[in-house]
Amino acid sequence: MRVLIREKIAEPGIRLLQEKFDVDVDGDSQLEDVIGDYEGIVIRSATKLTAELIERAGRLKVIGRAGVGVDNVDVAAATRRGIVVANAPESTVVSAAEHTIGLLVALARNIPQAHAALRQGRWERSRWGGVELADKTLGVLGFGRIGQQVGRRAVGLRMRVVAYDPFVHAERFRDIGAERAESIEDVFAAADFLTLHQPLTSETRGAINAEAFARMRDGVRIVNAARGELIDEPALVDALKSGKVAAAALDVFAQEPYSGPLLELDNVVLTPHLAASTDEAQDRAGVIIAEQVAAALEGGLVSNAVNIPVVDPADLEVLGPYIPLAAKLGRLAMELAGGMADEFVLSYDGGLSAFDTRLLTVAALNGAFAGRVDQPVNYVNAPLIAAERGVDVREEQRRQSRDFTNLVRVEARRRGESFTVAGTTIGSEDRQWLVSALGFEIEMELAPLLMLARYDDVPGVIGRVGTLFGEAGVNIANMAVSRTRQGGKAVMAFSIDSEPPPDLVDRIRGEGFDDARFIDLGSGGT
Repeated sequence: MRVLIREKIAEPGIRLLQEKFDVDVDGDSQLEDVIGDYEGIVIRSATKLTAELIERAGRLKVIGRAGVGVDNVDVAAATRRGIVVANAPESTVVSAAEHTIGLLVALARNIPQAHAALRQGRWERSRWGGVELADKTLGVLGFGRIGQQVGRRAVGLRMRVVAYDPFVHAERFRDIGAERAESIEDVFAAADFLTLHQPLTSETRGAINAEAFARMRDGVRIVNAARGELIDEPALVDALKSGKVAAAALDVFAQEPYSGPLLELDNVVLTPHLAASTDEAQDRAGVIIAEQVAAALEGGLVSNAVNIPVVDPADLEVLGPYIPLAAKLGRLAMELAGGMADEFVLSYDGGLSAFDTRLLTVAALNGAFAGRVDQPVNYVNAPLIAAERGVDVREEQRRQSRDFTNLVRVEARRRGESFTVAGTTIGSEDRQWLVSALGFEIEMELAPLLMLARYDDVPGVIGRVGTLFGEAGVNIANMAVSRTRQGGKAVMAFSIDSEPPPDLVDRIRGEGFDDARFIDLGSGGT
């Protein structure tokens, strides 16, 4: 496979890709003329991958952005085409956190202003005296990777840290030594200094506005090294002039390069978007994105994909064995539903219920639709394919499993009918077991080729089935049967060593079975 490195990345990252793929380092050719020749492309911020360019990339499987954002990639267009879009969010965490602390110290002690005055020949000790950080309260809005690293460093400076992030578990706050605020208003009420680390969304865009400033403490000092659009800049100028905000330190702006009125204020520290601009961060980004591109092209899990649910590495140790299981169960449920479903319902019982199981849900959809639609299906576009086909996908309330430590249940609903299967993993090798199907409890290891048949529980059925398969030259490897009650309905599941001839399935149905299905799980998107 071929990979195009469009913009400069660290040499170790280039070498990593060259060891595995045919790599071209080319930033000069017309991208629209060459992008169709590559399975992978690595970019930074200068290259714009529009929907039109992505449409030309017939072979492309992965876009690697060596940096934090993906604003220069049409992620929706890539997702429709099943192209993984990955970035390197961890690469700049340390650099961004350190720059934030640097701005915090500069803000408290007026370091840039004092330096500029001294360079101009003015010795102004009394004018540029500052305040200590120790024993002050730092409010942190957004307690993700960078916010947490800022919090750790602020605790080391003997600051009280009060942070708000509804998506971070309470234990993470305690581990760092921060207090977990219940609302943004609680942070505003407590903070002597306020630092922003939120994602840019419709809710957060411009949210630090005149109304927000009014709810903050008088004389608050604000740091923003995250995203310029989080702050209403005209409102900030007014608050700085009135003294409501004592000072501000900004590394990012709504429009860059910045040339606005903040440059005229003495109580402002400004840097030109430098938070990620360290040699270490740039080198780290190149290596990380090379690893992500390689994983995508080799069929591995892309941990930094922006259009696949991202799983914490520690969580992945638990969830990993259930990903191929979920894919097989998704395919099995869809097969039992005749290849059509109006609704897919997934539930995760036992210890799994404590984890973010979105990746398992995507795996089940991947298995369900692989080979059933006229386009490649993968973990990127499986949810989109479901939505486009009007399949409602949801996760039901989780509960403890009575008989299993962990249980994955997949239900395909079609016109009021329900087709449900459930499975788990067993042993140190995480063998995949089917534990229920069509309302019957059953225990059998999942195999690439399966037969499932439902019938009346009468003597001789198992023998007739064995005879039919023997006459067709198809070996039955394993078999399990289950029934609701003696003389009632029963289900038979067995794994076979080779694909049965079509007439064999028809002959079994002719023997009085309610239903009989051959299911190939080997192509189940695993």
